[in-house]
Amino acid sequence: MVTELGHFALILAFLVAIVQSVVPLVGAHKRWPGWMAVAEPAATVQFLLTGFSFVALTYAFVTSDFSLRLVWLNSHSAKPLIYKISGVWGNHEGSMLLWVLILTLFGAMAAWFGKGLPPTLRARVLAVQSAVAVAFFAFIIFTSNPFTRLVVPPFDGQDLNPLLQDPGLAFHPPFLYLGYVGLSICFSFAVAALIEGRVDAAWGRWVRPWTLAAWVFLTIGIALGSWWAYYELGWGGFWFWDPVENASFMPWLLASALLHSAIVVEKREALKSWTILLAILAFGFSLIGTFIVRSGLLTSVHAFANDPERGVFILMIMVFFTGGALTLYAIRATTMEAKGVFGVASRESALVANNVILAVSCFVVFVGTMWPVVAEMFFDTKLSVGPPFFNMAFTPFMVVLGLLLPLGSMLSWKRAKVQRAVKQLFPAFILSLLLLGLFWTMQTGTSLLGPVGVFLAAWVISGAVVDLINRTGQTRDLSRLWRLPRSDWGKATAHIGFGITLVGVAGLMAWQEEDIRVAQIGEPFQVGDFELELTAVNQVRGPNYFSTMGDVIVRQDGEEIAVLNPEKRNYPVAQMPTTEAAIDYRFLRDIYVVIGDEQNEGGRVMRTYIKPLANWIWAGSILMALGGLISLTDRRYRVAAGARHQPTPQGVPAE
Repeated sequence: MVTELGHFALILAFLVAIVQSVVPLVGAHKRWPGWMAVAEPAATVQFLLTGFSFVALTYAFVTSDFSLRLVWLNSHSAKPLIYKISGVWGNHEGSMLLWVLILTLFGAMAAWFGKGLPPTLRARVLAVQSAVAVAFFAFIIFTSNPFTRLVVPPFDGQDLNPLLQDPGLAFHPPFLYLGYVGLSICFSFAVAALIEGRVDAAWGRWVRPWTLAAWVFLTIGIALGSWWAYYELGWGGFWFWDPVENASFMPWLLASALLHSAIVVEKREALKSWTILLAILAFGFSLIGTFIVRSGLLTSVHAFANDPERGVFILMIMVFFTGGALTLYAIRATTMEAKGVFGVASRESALVANNVILAVSCFVVFVGTMWPVVAEMFFDTKLSVGPPFFNMAFTPFMVVLGLLLPLGSMLSWKRAKVQRAVKQLFPAFILSLLLLGLFWTMQTGTSLLGPVGVFLAAWVISGAVVDLINRTGQTRDLSRLWRLPRSDWGKATAHIGFGITLVGVAGLMAWQEEDIRVAQIGEPFQVGDFELELTAVNQVRGPNYFSTMGDVIVRQDGEEIAVLNPEKRNYPVAQMPTTEAAIDYRFLRDIYVVIGDEQNEGGRVMRTYIKPLANWIWAGSILMALGGLISLTDRRYRVAAGARHQPTPQGVPAE
């Protein structure tokens, strides 16, 4: 009964979305307050109905209702509760329901917290957001119904993909979708502004916190996915440039650019048309990511579905909304004249350069991701584009971005003296150069990647610190630091996080040590500065799997420092093996051990990695997200803050 109610609530939400996408839009055009007022309660009702539908599906998974086809395909009675819950979104239909739930959540939040928006703009934003929801409600109901019943309920289910039965993958999709789908509200603001024919500083202030929130969630989601790939897949890397990884990374790059360009709109009323374009493209690339994951166009361990019919439906949604928005953008381009004028040497110019670098790097990733498809379709050639291409093509842009970041933060608005900023940053440059020399001296081999990465990281981090100190005034009264706006602290924290991630990536790629051998029980072997010994291999039974678990003692200078337990698991229901790496996490390095199959001559294949600074990658990502959250707490960036800059109907400035 609960399942049927959930299905009915989903259909009702679809009908409410249709009303919300039409009535407020007409009301805004005709200036009818009553019609515009429909948007806010409709957005709330739409979210509540979708939320009930999602809860109903979750209830079916938790209670193992195998009369529901989706539960039978993606769950099992012996599965731990956390994976029964995560099984709700560990499949195509359930993940799309989560997608729509988050879509309606952002629409409802715009209704709840957008009281300071002009009524016509608010109505149009909510109508556009609901129009996107209509498309995805139709997609779920007509092609991907999660509430389909089985005529004869089976005794038990087929289990969830074992790779997804992991805490990292339990939380990764919700955060990723909050970022992916969160960009939809930026898209709605952009389209509503185009319809209204007005983009000003207040619009930049309104759209910025939504972009920041989506960027924070997307950062957390990508970091969780990268961490999961690192410890779960057993290949020892943190990023493989997989098509689905790229599908989440491209919107992140554009959201980063949008976040910075919105600052220029807010501060100087410049880059209006470019910011609108970024808002459209950021969500457009989210739709491209959805298409890649669900169409079967590109294969990936992360892909949810490979149904061409569903892919065509998503492609139609993408073409309609992205193409329609770009058409409207072309029609309205002449109305978005920039008011602010700025010199070549200015913070505005630095932010423009930042935007160009991020946008071009996104285009590079897009070309590398889609080129195999293009080559096969038009040239009848099968090829693959792997990490070597991406590392070579993408890395230079990040190097330039890292060099530019501290200098751009120090420049003044409108016109700046570059010499003054360079003088203030000179100590940071010297420190970075000394660290480069130190690591170059310590390094064996000829690769520049490690020292250059350390230099860039030190430059970005020390530049952020100098920028903060510079804001204490000429007297360098450090007590003024605590009175700085939270957005300044958020910016510094995010930039420091970016620097820490840079040094983690550089250290891991430049100084990693790898050892592959057949390890005999009781025979120690050396890897770098560490001695490892496989002491036993045991058969262990888990809640819904069988495991072959090794006991590996790690010693340094003759002292035992860790006991690691790498595993090879087999899930009998899903008939699928998985590799569980064992990792000794430390501040400056990880010891990463993977156990393989037993060999005919005895012993087992073992892969051992010494991974310097690996944890710095995710620590930096956490700091970047934390910086975004700190900025969000700044009262100036609340959604309604821009309303204080709007005149009242009588023309008197509002308080």
